[in-house]
Amino acid sequence: MTRSFSNQTFRFAPSSNGLLHLGHAYSAALNFDLAQSTGGRMLLRIENIDVERCRPEFEQAIYDDLRWLGLSWELPPRRQSEHFADYANALERLRALGVAYPCFCSRGEIMAAVACKPDWPRDPDGSPLYPGLCKHLSPSERARRLAGGRSAAMRIDMAAALAHVGFQLDWLERSPSGAGASRRPATPAIWGDAIIARRDIKTSYHIAVVTDDALQGVTDVVRGEDLYMATHLHRLLQTLLDLPAPTYRHHRLLRDASGQKLSKSLRAKSLRALRQEGLSPQAARESLKVEATAAS
Repeated sequence: MTRSFSNQTFRFAPSSNGLLHLGHAYSAALNFDLAQSTGGRMLLRIENIDVERCRPEFEQAIYDDLRWLGLSWELPPRRQSEHFADYANALERLRALGVAYPCFCSRGEIMAAVACKPDWPRDPDGSPLYPGLCKHLSPSERARRLAGGRSAAMRIDMAAALAHVGFQLDWLERSPSGAGASRRPATPAIWGDAIIARRDIKTSYHIAVVTDDALQGVTDVVRGEDLYMATHLHRLLQTLLDLPAPTYRHHRLLRDASGQKLSKSLRAKSLRALRQEGLSPQAARESLKVEATAAS
């Protein structure tokens, strides 16, 4: 009997700035299992645009940990550090549309500008929305600062971007079980004039992820619920850049005994440490299946 294959493409996209923990394993295994069950493709992307924090030894550990779990993916994996030209092209398209501008402000200058305004709105990450200090600089002043060696981040001009789109954005969100789906309204204005290219690396997670998903043909983005709010901004960028919109599924996060989400910054126990303590890949996969069942 000939097996019918779908065109669905899934991806797991860790950053190589630390060791993977069980939360990463949960997301990776969920993507792998979905690709297997749908006859789809499984991709691995190494998100290493932050060349100062990302290290080769952490990248190798990602490969080792995922293989230990019994996961596989199409080769070669995409390494973001090899594709800065793709992200530069995306930024140039946004500049050409007139929806991006350079920002010379430091974090301190932004905080000082809103310090006397306790009710100043904040973005979903808790940072104050950009107060527009550089938004209305003249082209000649921007050029003068750049010629003088001032480094600049790039921000999205949210008002101009939304005017350019001209219609209500949304996305298709699947339920945790995958059985149902609904359209979710996208309201990117909650991010204000967000940074879309850092001054040090000339891109951002937001630009890189929408560019990569499109170039790799990703149809299904399955990631943690901590990235749910980023989808509002991603849908705007996809529309401006004329990129296809994947279907999204934001899964719950694994947490420790205190209720904190597992994260590198909070020093969650790594898969490597668990392996050294004697955890078998079979036991790890079984525990992740339990988590997946609880989430569905």
